[in-house]
Amino acid sequence: MQELVRSNDRVLLSFVRAVLDEEGVEHLVLDGAMSVLEGSLGILAARVMVPDEDEARARRVLAERGVGHELRPERP
Repeated sequence: MQELVRSNDRVLLSFVRAVLDEEGVEHLVLDGAMSVLEGSLGILAARVMVPDEDEARARRVLAERGVGHELRPERP
């Protein structure tokens, strides 16, 4: 699994998930409910993860939709 986006912005996370759903890209959001445990301080960001084999397509689709600047750096 590769991390695509890490953010506390619920609107951004919702948009990313909707785009990936629309494109049929499997994804998983980790730490999405951590704000409940931390008291809604926004310290712990949620992470959107995709399978290794879908990473390039997910990055391309998100960049085309205007959120390429939110993508985490690619790992070698």
